[in-house]
Amino acid sequence: MRVTHVITRLIVGGAQENTIATVLGLRKKPDVSVKLISGPTTGPEGSMEGRLADCPEVLTIVPTLVRPVHPWNDFLALRHLTRLLKEQKPDIVHTHSGKAGILGRVAAARAKVPVIIHHIHGPSFGPFQGNLANTVFTSAERYAAKFTTHFLCSADAMTRLYLAAGIGKPGMYTRIFSGFKVEPFVCATNNPLLRDQLRIPRDAFVIGKIARLFPLKGHEDLLIALKRILPECPHAHLLFVGDGSLRPHIEQRVRELGLTSKVTFTGLVPPDEVPRYVGIMDCLAHLSTREALSRALPQALAAGKPVVSYDFDGANEICLDNQTGFLVKTGHENAAAERILLLARDPKLRAELGQRGQAFVRENFGVERMVDTIHQHYRDLIAGFAQRTV
Repeated sequence: MRVTHVITRLIVGGAQENTIATVLGLRKKPDVSVKLISGPTTGPEGSMEGRLADCPEVLTIVPTLVRPVHPWNDFLALRHLTRLLKEQKPDIVHTHSGKAGILGRVAAARAKVPVIIHHIHGPSFGPFQGNLANTVFTSAERYAAKFTTHFLCSADAMTRLYLAAGIGKPGMYTRIFSGFKVEPFVCATNNPLLRDQLRIPRDAFVIGKIARLFPLKGHEDLLIALKRILPECPHAHLLFVGDGSLRPHIEQRVRELGLTSKVTFTGLVPPDEVPRYVGIMDCLAHLSTREALSRALPQALAAGKPVVSYDFDGANEICLDNQTGFLVKTGHENAAAERILLLARDPKLRAELGQRGQAFVRENFGVERMVDTIHQHYRDLIAGFAQRTV
């Protein structure tokens, strides 16, 4: 079975971690030969290309496959992708992210690939964009759906969103949680030396946030929530794990709100180091406004840390309200502050929510389970194609 994955770029992010984990996991399957095609990795978010250093033959970079819409580059990228897929002759093309998802599926159809899968890690359209952008992206997704054998989604919310937009049919969608190595998070500890290194008081109530410093991730809402918490919980401290283009702006907001001594930025953290930082958190607050299902939520729960999340997209599929944490209506910073304050005041409640969350993640988010499930879907889809061509 020959499989080629296509993604726009390999920055440090959830979709990229998922894709690389899938590619590396599939390499261990005796009946699978796997390749990965990506555009160039640029930007302050860092690169995950190094994760493939031990198997350089897997990765091919297409220089014109870039994230912004650029008609000439897009034309060249489509031509390059089509040529590569004709050369590789995969049985399956599995695309990820918006730009690679569109161009990769069209190229796969032109190369007459039998099975074409698109993986929806997050929406490419929605209320976070203007009408023109939504019209363009929705139309592009409907067009690409004509060449799509099956959709994989990291949350059922994506299935509902895409079906409501007239993209595909119900039987074409399957949810597969985005798996990761759970044990490093389970084993994470509250290391006082790491708190010292970050200049976070050992007795501080640490509210964690793991995300790129990027629009729609909710960093500013969390700063406002922290400001409202501090009069009643003066030992609260905010830990931002990650980096991105908005860092100067967010640092300026920290200064404007008088929170300089209460907010710590780690900067870019390699994915393998994230469990160390989760270990020193007392809870995680993820006030993002759009994501299929943030990996930060199950990662925190794997470490037994309760979560507070805006009710974006698939958040309610992992942040089970009053069971593994608290779900708050998007944009309601006051409600988020109240829930975080409740956790700060009640260590027993934190432990109960964290324990339930950890059990849920152990059962559903193991990377081996994800890879095995995807592999089985590949086999089923190829068998279905074979039956249709008999």
